[in-house]
Amino acid sequence: MNLLKAMSDPKLFGPWFKDAETWSAWRGFVGALFGLPLSEAEATTYRACTGRSEAPEAAATEAWLICGRRAGKSFVLALIAVYLACFRDYRQYLAPGERATILIIATDRRQARTIFRYIRGLLTEVPMLARMIERETADEFDLTNRVTIEVGTSSYRAVRGRTLAAALCDELAFWPSDTSASPDYEILDALRPAMATIPNGMMLCASSPYARRGALYDAFQRYHGRDDAPALVWRAATRTMNPSVPQRLIDEALERDLPSASAEYLAEFRSDVESFITREVVEAAIPRGVVERAPITGITYSAFCDPSGGVSDSMTMAIGHRENERLILDALRERKAPFSPEAAVSEFSDLLKRYQVSQVSGDRYGGSWPAESFQRYGITYTPAEKPKNQIYVDLLPRLNSGEVELLDVPVLITQLVMLERRTARGGRDSIDHAPGAHDDVANAAAGVLVSLQKQPGDYDPGMWARLLDG
Repeated sequence: MNLLKAMSDPKLFGPWFKDAETWSAWRGFVGALFGLPLSEAEATTYRACTGRSEAPEAAATEAWLICGRRAGKSFVLALIAVYLACFRDYRQYLAPGERATILIIATDRRQARTIFRYIRGLLTEVPMLARMIERETADEFDLTNRVTIEVGTSSYRAVRGRTLAAALCDELAFWPSDTSASPDYEILDALRPAMATIPNGMMLCASSPYARRGALYDAFQRYHGRDDAPALVWRAATRTMNPSVPQRLIDEALERDLPSASAEYLAEFRSDVESFITREVVEAAIPRGVVERAPITGITYSAFCDPSGGVSDSMTMAIGHRENERLILDALRERKAPFSPEAAVSEFSDLLKRYQVSQVSGDRYGGSWPAESFQRYGITYTPAEKPKNQIYVDLLPRLNSGEVELLDVPVLITQLVMLERRTARGGRDSIDHAPGAHDDVANAAAGVLVSLQKQPGDYDPGMWARLLDG
């Protein structure tokens, strides 16, 4: 039985797809994905969403689904996962004791739980499928046909060592980037070898669009609108896939923030978001293997702290010094949540004293508690004069000109590369981390480096020569 028939069968998935108008576009996508005959209406939707003229004659082994929010992507991923697990036989490709895995990768644990609930409903509420459940855990179902459906979060380490019959990636444009500036590429590169031993394995990547970069945008640029493309790319606005979403809600969102709403509901990649610092510039500032510089007698050091209450964000601190025109980063510390703020202040104070630093500047977070906490350890905490946005802006020209020496710390490299420049309606730029990412370490490093730049009144040995020449 193919999936389109299963979606119409009242004993299978039919009860969830009674409203033909609401699910019409999704039936077109499913038909195209599995190379099934399309009705005239479905073929029209197919051409509009793929930019292709010829309908596919075979199931896709790689597909990219670019849809607006509330289009129904997560539920359809769960549906496809259950179908591939229950209606296909992979046993001839498995070694003794081996299981085939249908892996769904979600953005975070909350999204993973949502998809898992969809899968559980599709399995347990269909009697003939419920009988196939051999074992259920918090994140997977083992079926009697030696197939496992597993839902996890984005990590390239988690996908290695598996035999995958299918990999379905949800919202990959928003996968967390704490350990890598390109988690989407790294995970996809790890998935493909895991699918190599099962013929016609399927990789389906679904996401709302974001910036014009990353694996999703790359696939759109390379494959959308090409009949001869090796991958199917389907792009559709929210109401194309789910006409039950009120147009009024979308119109109001477009009025409030056109670039953001165009991405979220019209499936358009954002033109107002771009990378702030290139990887090449960051890597050029890194002395390989230098993760910290020991304090040297006679050098004056400065410090910058990005405080946190210890619940969600990290608390970070950076120490640096200046050598003529060069800004040198000497030490970085990060305490990841959850942690005790008082314990973090104690640890950071000990490091400051190693570098003979008695004053630290930092973010205006939490009112007076950072100043009071550091004061207990004999350290003066003063709020930074510049906001974070301006600190990043001031750091960029020094990085571009090669006047900065960073440290070979992966999280620092990742957070700097992932910084984004966003242009608001009035033309004003803002610099911040990407959705799902963090910049606590980058903020501390940028803060101390910018504080080391020449201030008005600094002695300039070339000043008198320029005056005399004038």
